Order: sequence, then structure tokens, then C-alpha cells
Amino acid sequence: MKKTLVIGASEKPERYSYKAIKALRQHGHEVVALAPRPGKVADVDFSTDPVDFQGIDTVTLYVGPQNQAGYMDYVEKLQPKRVIFNPGTENDAFAERLEQAGIQSEIACTLVLLSIGQY
Repeated sequence: MKKTLVIGASEKPERYSYKAIKALRQHGHEVVALAPRPGKVADVDFSTDPVDFQGIDTVTLYVGPQNQAGYMDYVEKLQPKRVIFNPGTENDAFAERLEQAGIQSEIACTLVLLSIGQY
């Protein structure tokens, strides 16, 4: 199982970050979440400030490129194995920076990866 950090978490059921948290938990993955507001989905409480989470395998992004600058140093410091840029979050500059730091970046949909067993 892959410990996953969801950045851009939301309590709104129509949001893809909400659906991703639910799906990740249903597949048995440990999930931590970062959001602009306090909240909770399933058994996952949201942090509103960057936390030095340990053992993060995957970061999955649900914030647009215009809001990612404040997360770049943070994500790089966590040293995850990969960062998933979900649809609408693609950012070539961030992806290149991650690759230079030895972190895999992937343009994909977390929900699709889970549904086809490729997560």
C-alpha cells in the first residue's frame, strides 16, 4: 500500500479530491490530506498547514498550476517517489523541478489509476 498525500482536499462530494480520498481508502492506502480549510473525508482529517509527513510514496495534486508555487518546496522536501498531476493540474515547470530532484512526475488521474489497478 502506498501512503498518499492529497493536496487540495475537499469535503464536497462532487470534487475529485473527495472521490480520490474515498477511493484510496477503499483500496487500503494510507491517506493524509492538505487543504485550505479544516475538514474530513472518511477517516482522513485535513491539515491546513504543511506537515512534515513521513514515508509519503505518492503526492496527488488537486490544485491548479496558479496555486502550486507555495507547494513546490514542500513537496520536494517530502521526497515522495512520485507526484501525480491530475487533469487540470499539469505544470511543466513543477514537473521538471521534481524530475531534477529525482522524483517521478506523472500526468494521470488517480481515480483511473486505481480503477485499472495501476496505482
